[in-house]
Amino acid sequence: MEQRLSLVTLGVSDLTRARAFYEALGWQAGESPEGVVFFQTGGMVVALWGRAELAADSVVTDSGGWGGITLAHNVRSPQEADQVLAEAAAAGGTVLRAGAPTDWGGYSGVFADPDGHPWEVAHNPYWPITDEGATLITG
Repeated sequence: MEQRLSLVTLGVSDLTRARAFYEALGWQAGESPEGVVFFQTGGMVVALWGRAELAADSVVTDSGGWGGITLAHNVRSPQEADQVLAEAAAAGGTVLRAGAPTDWGGYSGVFADPDGHPWEVAHNPYWPITDEGATLITG
């Protein structure tokens, strides 16, 4: 198996609301069949799909709680992290942790989308971001 991630699917309770939230953040949906929404995010895809349908397709029982995964969006500066957190709040998300310096030398905060999926917004001074938006592990 090649070392890459192709797709992240978020199970949502209201597809219309979820799509509106991500579009309010400036994301643009690609061509999507009815019942699912696809966003091209650099070299991978983020999908929104009904939570019950996703659980059935993944052959899991939906406990309704946090799934043990946090998504991350790396940015180029602490100021950009604060800007993204504000945009998420304005779009209907909830800021769970305001931006602040971290013990590892960076800066981060966390917001949740309307379905409670947590997103860390982080500036890591050790991981540069290319002009194309790729985050690079260095060191």
